[in-house]
Amino acid sequence: MKWVAICAFDDLVPDRGVCAKVGPHQVAVFRTAGDDALFAVSNYDPFAKANVMSRGIVGSTGEVAKVASPMHKQNFELATGRCLTDQEVRIPTFEVRCVDGRVEVAEPE
Repeated sequence: MKWVAICAFDDLVPDRGVCAKVGPHQVAVFRTAGDDALFAVSNYDPFAKANVMSRGIVGSTGEVAKVASPMHKQNFELATGRCLTDQEVRIPTFEVRCVDGRVEVAEPE
């Protein structure tokens, strides 16, 4: 598996996204406040048909970390990409990790 360095962990502002190119994919990377968990999902919003998820609003529903599309406000679970308002829709997720203070995302094979 090929890992792509995105940025320093400390460069990620909690509950704000950044967009990165990982191979041919635009990936939205998030660090959640409180637990500093990392998530990476597709930057493509299937409802708006635009690459905008990195500008989404991060929050939670109970214990589920989510991001709301900035366009039409559909909520997606950060861990699975599952749409919380339309169970038939899902956005791709990517493996993400922090190594020596650097955030890396796995490029799908």
